Formats: sequence, structure tokens, C-alpha cells
Amino acid sequence: MRYRIIKDVTLDKGRGKMQDKFEEKNNDLGNTQFFRVDTEPETGVKVVLRAVYEALTEKGYNPVNQIVGYIMSGDPTYITSHKSARSLIMKVERDELVEEMLKEYIKNNHWQ
Repeated sequence: MRYRIIKDVTLDKGRGKMQDKFEEKNNDLGNTQFFRVDTEPETGVKVVLRAVYEALTEKGYNPVNQIVGYIMSGDPTYITSHKSARSLIMKVERDELVEEMLKEYIKNNHWQ
């Protein structure tokens, strides 16, 4: 599972407030610091796969065959440029596509 760090940085007299907060907490060694990590929202791999699937279907292609061709070869020409599907799928690593599809397969077949 991938994670992203949520940062809230606002400039104040040329220095970021986040840097100021870090320096204050770092000097106070008596307290435990908290580090918050949020998981990526569904706007990641699932949304890309859905959008690519829909674009391929709209253009009359077999989306399963085309996506498999892309994953196996790495050749983006398997994916249509309709609705920016090609540029979308290239933003996601191929192993992440396989991982997401396998997770969904396992979930839908109640293996877990």
C-alpha cells in the first residue's frame, strides 16, 4: 500500500510555518512527536483503471486484451489516447495495476 505525507506549509516572513513547528517540537525532547500519514484516496489506481477501461470500451476495443497487452509489454500504444487514457495509465506503474487487479479479484472471490 502506498502512502503520502500530508503537508500544510504556509509562508511567513520567508520561512515555512511547518519548519518553525518542527524546530519547536524538536527542541522539546520530553514530548512524543506525532507523524500522521494518510492513505491515498481512491483517485489512484482504481480511478485510472476505470477511466482507461471506459475509454477503450467507447472506442470499441476489448479493454481486457488491451490492458493486458500494455501490462505485459509496457507499450503505451495498446491504450487509446481517447479521453487521455494513455497519459493516465502511464502515470501508474504497471506492477501497481497488477496489484490492484489482484486485490480486487481476491476480494470478489472471498478468499480473504
